[in-house]
Order: sequence, then C-alpha cells, then structure tokens
Amino acid sequence: MNTPQKEGDFTLMTTLSVSALAQSFNEVPPDNIIFGHTEVMQSVRARMGKVAAANVPVLITGESGTGKDIIARLIHSLSPWKVGPYVKVNCPAIPGTLLESELFGYEKGAFTGAVGSKPGRVELAHRGTLFLDEISELDPSLQSKLLQLLQDGQFCRIGAQEDKKVEVRVVCATNRQLEAEIEAGTFRQDLYYRINVVNIRMPGLRERRADIEDLCNYFLDYYNRKFNCRARPLSHEVLEVLQKYHWPGNIRELENLIKRYVILGHEEVITNDLVAHEPDFLSSEISFDGPISLKKMTRQCVRELERKVILKVLQQHHWNRKQAARTLGISYRALLYKIRDAGLPSNRALRLRQAEKNAMATAPTSGAAAD
Repeated sequence: MNTPQKEGDFTLMTTLSVSALAQSFNEVPPDNIIFGHTEVMQSVRARMGKVAAANVPVLITGESGTGKDIIARLIHSLSPWKVGPYVKVNCPAIPGTLLESELFGYEKGAFTGAVGSKPGRVELAHRGTLFLDEISELDPSLQSKLLQLLQDGQFCRIGAQEDKKVEVRVVCATNRQLEAEIEAGTFRQDLYYRINVVNIRMPGLRERRADIEDLCNYFLDYYNRKFNCRARPLSHEVLEVLQKYHWPGNIRELENLIKRYVILGHEEVITNDLVAHEPDFLSSEISFDGPISLKKMTRQCVRELERKVILKVLQQHHWNRKQAARTLGISYRALLYKIRDAGLPSNRALRLRQAEKNAMATAPTSGAAAD
C-alpha cells in the first residue's frame, strides 16, 4: 500500500478532531455526537484511532442502525490514504449474478451485453478504501475471489486472462454472527480470519442511553434546518420515554422518529409509535374471575423478562457463562444460581444434548429407516 507523503502526517491528523477531518469528506455528525459520553463508545473511538493508520483489514460488527458506515468513513478519513477514493459496496443490494461484475469488472465480450470493458469497484478503490457492507451476504464463489485480493492484492476481471494488482484497504461490516455463518457453511473460515484482523464492535443504542438526549437534539436541529421547520425541543417526559425504550433499530430508528416529529410537529408521534413497538413483557395470562395480586403478577413478569435476557446473553456468548456474567455485570456464582432458578439448561445438559445429536448424525441408516 502506498505510504504517506510526509513522515508525521498521521501524527498531525490525530491532533485534529474527528469531525474536522470528516466534514469535508462527507457530511457526518460532529465527534461529540458520534461517540457521545459513554465508556463503550470511547473505547470504539480509541480503537478506531489506532487502526486507522495501519493498512490492515477491519471488521465492524453490530446491529443494524448502530453507525457502522460512519465508522468506516472515519477510518478512511483518518488514514494516511484519505486522499484516495472511498468506495462502498452494499452487498445485499446488488443481485448475486451482478455482484461479481460490480466488484471485479469485466472485459469486452465476457458475456452477452459486454460491449466494452468496465472496471469494478475493487479497481476504482485503488490506493483508497473499499467498504463491503453486510459482507455475510457475499456468495461463496465471490468470497474466494475476495480472499485472493486480501492475500496477494490481485484479482481478475470477468473474461480476462491475466490478474490485475491493486493497493486497497478493505473494511467490512456485518450485523450477523459470522461464527454462526461459518458453522452453517455459508461463510468461509479462512476469509473470516483475513477480514477480522481488527474488530470494532458497535454497541446498540440501549448500551449508550446517556447519549440519547444529545442525539435527539442533534437530529432535531438538523431536520429543522433541512425541512425549514420549527419543532420545539422535546419535553422531559418524552425524553424519559426515549430513555426507557429498547431501540431494536438503534440510532437509525431514533433518527427516523425525530424526523417524523419535526415534520408532523407533535410529541404524540413519538409516544404513540414507541408504545406500538414496545415488546409485550406481560405474556402471562390474567384471570379476571377473582382478585388480582399485582405484586404476584409483577414478580412473574420480572422473572420472565430476566430469563429472556439471560438466555439471549448466553446465546450471544455461545453459552460461555463467564463471559455472560461479565456482560450482565453479575458474579459467576450469581449467574449459575439464576440459570438454575430460570430452568435453563446447564453446560452438562448442553454437552449431553450435543453428544446425542452427533451420535444420531453418525449412526448408520438402516434399510427400514431409509425406506
């Protein structure tokens, strides 16, 4: 990869704010809005600053709407190769039959309709950054070509006889668990290790609730100016509702909510929308035949919600109980007690269940069963 013109260029860049570098590159929020005040986002900022100068692949993970695209852009704008092109490829948006030609280009006569040669986006990103959004959607055949690009910096246009060499920094993003995709056989393990040299995990909005008010004020000001509106600042009551919401769509959902509020002009747009999408934790049946014990019903609902949270965290960490305990902020012993109390399977039960599955998969099929 090409190196900076002057030694110390990157040192100079790191003394500037993220927004100062990125504003001219593309319209992005200021750095205090992107990274907020929470410890988890300050960790993202520190890791991003360290990796920007190094020409290594970066994998950005996180739920939809957490800002993975912005982080990819900032990595490019903070790098010594910021003067080069930034080329984004939204993998699921391009049909699989067309994605290969879009990525790697083609030669004249390579297929019907190829009346001329066309460079692909890999070639267009030469001496810059190639951002592959939702990399998990890439077909296995294209995964092998991407692996070649990462290994030796070479690729081949469709219909070409010789490989081309490019210098490109690859940044990938996904909202899926690629480890699970590898187990399912839909994603190459060797490619995963190539793109995951440095991992940046974007936290969900519910992990950075302290930033919600600042995000609301930023979006409110932005869309008031964009739509020439005068929507008032949100009331304290509505901000409390926003703080308690679970945000499945993360920052993108919050942005769209504020956009609707600015256009329609009344806070009921926000409260009604959030109530409609709030999950129903009260799944227990209520009998109105006699007196209702509010204390008992509340206890049941809290226990059911706690069970769902613990189960989801355990699944996220592939049933590693020590990691789950750290994520939940409780002791390992407390988690073991809660697992038993919630009736969740123990590690021993999981191992026995997996052993049974493996035995069934490897057992010879009898003639009667085959029939």
